[in-house]
Amino acid sequence: MNVTVVGTGYVGLVMGAVLADTGNDVLCVDNNVAKVESLKNGKIPIFEPGLEDLVKRNVKEGRLEFTTDLKQGVEHGLVIMLCLPTPQDEDGSADLSHVLNCSADIAGFMNSYKVIVSKSTVPVGTVDRVKAIIKEKTDQPFDVVSNPEFLKEGAAVMDSLKPDRIVVGSSNEKAIKVMKDLYAPFVRTGNPIIIMDERSSEMTKYAANGFLATKITYMNDLANLCDKVGADIELVRKGMGSDPRIGPQFLFAGLGYGGSCFPKDVKALINTSKVNDHPLAILDAVDEVNSMQRYVLIKKVLNHFKNSLEGKTFAVWGLSFKPLTDDIREAPALTIINELLTRGASVQVHDPIAMDNVKHVLEKSVSYCEKSYDALQGADALLIITEWNEFRNPDFDKMKKALKNPLIFDGRNIFDPKEMKDLGFVYYGIGRGVNGNGPH
Repeated sequence: MNVTVVGTGYVGLVMGAVLADTGNDVLCVDNNVAKVESLKNGKIPIFEPGLEDLVKRNVKEGRLEFTTDLKQGVEHGLVIMLCLPTPQDEDGSADLSHVLNCSADIAGFMNSYKVIVSKSTVPVGTVDRVKAIIKEKTDQPFDVVSNPEFLKEGAAVMDSLKPDRIVVGSSNEKAIKVMKDLYAPFVRTGNPIIIMDERSSEMTKYAANGFLATKITYMNDLANLCDKVGADIELVRKGMGSDPRIGPQFLFAGLGYGGSCFPKDVKALINTSKVNDHPLAILDAVDEVNSMQRYVLIKKVLNHFKNSLEGKTFAVWGLSFKPLTDDIREAPALTIINELLTRGASVQVHDPIAMDNVKHVLEKSVSYCEKSYDALQGADALLIITEWNEFRNPDFDKMKKALKNPLIFDGRNIFDPKEMKDLGFVYYGIGRGVNGNGPH
């Protein structure tokens, strides 16, 4: 099948590569000339495990191409996937200007029947708006389908190749058949393609992300209470997660959710609820609690150092909003580092992948260390912000020698408090007391 993917951001590039890998002829369109040239030369603008090999293999086989020519893209594809940004607007709503403007441009180039696929996360009713815009500008036959993505950064390739489910929102049998044929190679093991109306499909994506954000935030809020009462959130998590009605996923306490999806999607769903005069009080609370959660670690640092950080040096391990990605959008690390700097501290940072992105934001206000242990040299304490696997089994003797004080503030609970105490560290986790000794 001929497929055109408009937008080569995170979703677009992954979808293009994966669809090409199942034998489709895929043309990716982007208006960024430099980015397209880089992709043609095999340079991938994002870090995602497995993506680079997938792109290079399919470019070599001639199944995956890149262009800045939207007309060429529209004429090429039976299926045209809109993988465009929907950034947060000032009122929290999703900015649809990229999607709507592109839809108008596509209409002007249409030469035959097309299935326009909305992959971007968009508010309920967007498919109807796209239909109206295209219908106004062309007599060519077309259908518009909602097909939200459910990719996790760091596992996007595998999520695409082996999806839990595929949601297709359409009331047109011809378009539904095209989508089923396109996705047939991905559901051979029986995972469902769920067909529903367009508006329910659009709502499904927001509902899923809102629920996952709620699980994360509930555990974070509960962890803060555990700190007060002397309970250990890790033990609570195990007790809760063993209940099949709850499950073990998204129950890890930490510094709040970040990235490109949860913060934006929660605010967009809140906006939709208010515009439709049905405020979602639960999500209002989720958004508020999550905004404050990244300050929890700073409060622990301030409490330990008696509110005086002037002249102190802190090591920071982890900058991306989660492991296995270089994405720093809404990353807790940026908030925490800025708080430390504002209070007169110096900061030495290390991240396996995300440091180049952070340099564009923090520039020379922090010291960048290529090795994790280098960040510890002369530091008064270590702050762990992102739970990269390489941080889980370090050389603790080497750490103690590098640090001024054997002091760790762990925002991801990757170490055991009692073991850290036995090793001679003062250890603060999230919802775990100090060295597992109860409330503080």
